[in-house]
Amino acid sequence: MAEPQSAPALTIGEKQFVWGARTYIMAIINVTPDSFSADGLAQPDADIAADALAQARRAAAEGADIIDIGGESTRPGAEPIGTEEELRRVLPALQAIASEITLPISIDTYHAEVAAATLATGAHLINDIWGLRTPDGSWNTPLARLVAAQSVPIVLMHNRRAHATVSALGGHYRDVVYTDLLGDIIAELRESVAYAEAQGIARASILADPGIGFGKTPAQNLELVRRISELQALQLPLLIGASRKSFIGLPLGLAPQERDEGTAAVTALAIAAGADIVRVHNVQMNVRAARITDAIFRSH
Repeated sequence: MAEPQSAPALTIGEKQFVWGARTYIMAIINVTPDSFSADGLAQPDADIAADALAQARRAAAEGADIIDIGGESTRPGAEPIGTEEELRRVLPALQAIASEITLPISIDTYHAEVAAATLATGAHLINDIWGLRTPDGSWNTPLARLVAAQSVPIVLMHNRRAHATVSALGGHYRDVVYTDLLGDIIAELRESVAYAEAQGIARASILADPGIGFGKTPAQNLELVRRISELQALQLPLLIGASRKSFIGLPLGLAPQERDEGTAAVTALAIAAGADIVRVHNVQMNVRAARITDAIFRSH
């Protein structure tokens, strides 16, 4: 087991997160029409606000610590959307959830315009899948400056552009080359952290995500899970998002909706290796997995 990292506590919204004390659960709410896990709420004739609120109520009742709303599918092979469409999906869900649910709310976006509008509407955290880069590799200065000016926390995720393969069991990436998988991930995340700090974002407000399922082959994702403990070198709170992803489904031969047991196994392994937050679809199952793993590894 990895020793818990020593980052200070962080307040997100009205909730204090004490790193190393226990594992926190981030509940996924996809307001997309094309989520890989087939749980996207932005379907024809759907009431996004009502459906998102119902999902958030259930997540809160099952023990979630934070709600993560995403309006653009990030599955392998997904086409990007414009900020206007992203806001059309996200804002009704955010407004409905923020009006009732007291948990902190995260917005999964790399667009500064979306971040600004959602922070003004009640969001508390930005979850950036490109780690303050743009998909073409340049630095995302508008988003960095916004986060710094608003003094809000941000998740910096590792990612790389890569060729996607889509099959009956979902999409995954192929032909992605790393010199040393964890060494490269850590080095690139350190670059993102250094850029964030240079733009005025406090280190205590930064969380790191190694980007399981993003710019990595299924075999590389399995290796990443085996080596999560090496990410302690970052000395930052760690968020792990493995829920229902293809690297779980391919060995099991299971569709996304049938991968919750596999996800819970990864949750337990990640916590034993030092993860602080796990981002999941099935809140109840992963809360239970986290509680028993915490009892084993964090109760002494």
